Amino acid sequence: MPKILVLVAGNNSPSNSETLADAFMNGIKNVKGMETEKIKIHELTIKEFSIDFYDPQCSQEEDFCRLQKLIEESNGVVFATPIWNFSVPGHLKNLIDRMGSFALDASRTKGTLKGKPFYFIYSGGAPMVAWKALMHKTVSHMPESIRYFGGTPIDSSFEPKCTNGPGKFELVVDKRPASLSIQRKHGEEFARIVERYAKDGSLPAGKKLWNKLMSIGGTVLKKVG
Repeated sequence: MPKILVLVAGNNSPSNSETLADAFMNGIKNVKGMETEKIKIHELTIKEFSIDFYDPQCSQEEDFCRLQKLIEESNGVVFATPIWNFSVPGHLKNLIDRMGSFALDASRTKGTLKGKPFYFIYSGGAPMVAWKALMHKTVSHMPESIRYFGGTPIDSSFEPKCTNGPGKFELVVDKRPASLSIQRKHGEEFARIVERYAKDGSLPAGKKLWNKLMSIGGTVLKKVG
């Protein structure tokens, strides 16, 4: 049975990121037979990245091993994260760094995720104009890392003005039915892509082409190295 893993990087409970992720998961439920599992990253004990974790003999901690197994066995992955000071929270960036221990081959130049589809749900206090003008660039390392790992970033969304006034960072998206409806729609759309990927490994044509280009780039890096 196909499965989508949803990783939430918000610290609060409930958080805007988690609320948006829950709406996204409700959309996934519209695709019959699709399973979901939600993990809050800040509740896990994952050590800070060091190069030692690339050693095949390195003993990884229990939470990381569990998360690795979930990522590898899921047919699609969703990251739901706030944007703090123009980037994602440190615990999420640390997870991305740690993923290199299993999402890259021994040469650290070729991804191992076999085109697995990924989706990104971002939220922040800034207005949409700031997202379009600058902020989407400051978090560009997220989809680019996934591409390098051999995954396929399908799409992303940004929920702006997630504050209840200047400096008041609290839950507000639960009172935005239109935003939650959009996330449910995105969830169903992503689930249908994952369903097709789980069935025969196929991806949307444009995403498949980009994956091919990244594979060629990895081959070039090996030769240069």
